Amino acid sequence: MKKLILTLALMGCLTAQAGKVLTDSVQSQVLGAQVKYNVYVPNGFDNSQKQYPVVYLLHGFTDDYTAWRDKGQMQTVADELIESGEAREMIIVMPNAGGPNVYETWNGYFNMPGWAYEDFFFQEFMPTVEKKYRVISDKGHRSVMGLSMGGGGCTVYAQRHPDKFSSCYAMSAWLESDGGRQREEGKDDKVFLVTKAVKEHSALDFLRNADASTLEQLRTVKWFFDCGDDDFLFDLSIEIHKLMRQKRVKDELRIRNGQHNWEYWHQAIRIALPFASRNFDR
Repeated sequence: MKKLILTLALMGCLTAQAGKVLTDSVQSQVLGAQVKYNVYVPNGFDNSQKQYPVVYLLHGFTDDYTAWRDKGQMQTVADELIESGEAREMIIVMPNAGGPNVYETWNGYFNMPGWAYEDFFFQEFMPTVEKKYRVISDKGHRSVMGLSMGGGGCTVYAQRHPDKFSSCYAMSAWLESDGGRQREEGKDDKVFLVTKAVKEHSALDFLRNADASTLEQLRTVKWFFDCGDDDFLFDLSIEIHKLMRQKRVKDELRIRNGQHNWEYWHQAIRIALPFASRNFDR
């Protein structure tokens, strides 16, 4: 009986320490749509007026805002890392920028004809979310990270807006494309346009063309690239790391055993959240 009581008490303590994932939405004038998102809030959020650092966690192509919650088990991972002291208490925002029906649903984090997502993200989404969820709204308390399409998105966001983010963690990042040449324009425009947008916002070209002033700004961001050795996007992570070294922009590169799948990203996020935490201002 005593053992049962002790077990129930321990379960109660674990439950009490749990954060939660909420589903919310933003009405966007830029996109002309209601845009859903998930947000992780740590234990105690509802009962305090505390302000928190924030991570923007971007999903990949064919996924949506539910992916990190459902496939990535974000709540469990964040709870464990915060409880162990490996990560700080933080807000984790998982925006929507796509969906599985890629021929009929907009996918992508960049501006393209009919889908000005980058404008939406910085002009509408970030200000709304940060006010509502008591985020410390400065560079020193803001990180961006993501996988695949979101890995490219977070890299380009930090390149183009280095004043906004203290760190960037890109997993299996889609950093470059052939510009949509393998698609037939007009037949499946939404896939064509996102592929073209990745080319037009190439993270590799950005580095190749960066002037001295831009490079100085990039050096104010902490960079981390993480890719599996059997990932079909492997060469892009190697290439951006080489460019970073040539341009004297310090970054970290991790190549681990793995492919372009959730088994790999489950491990990556356990590295990514502590990395963001270490680089937040105190």
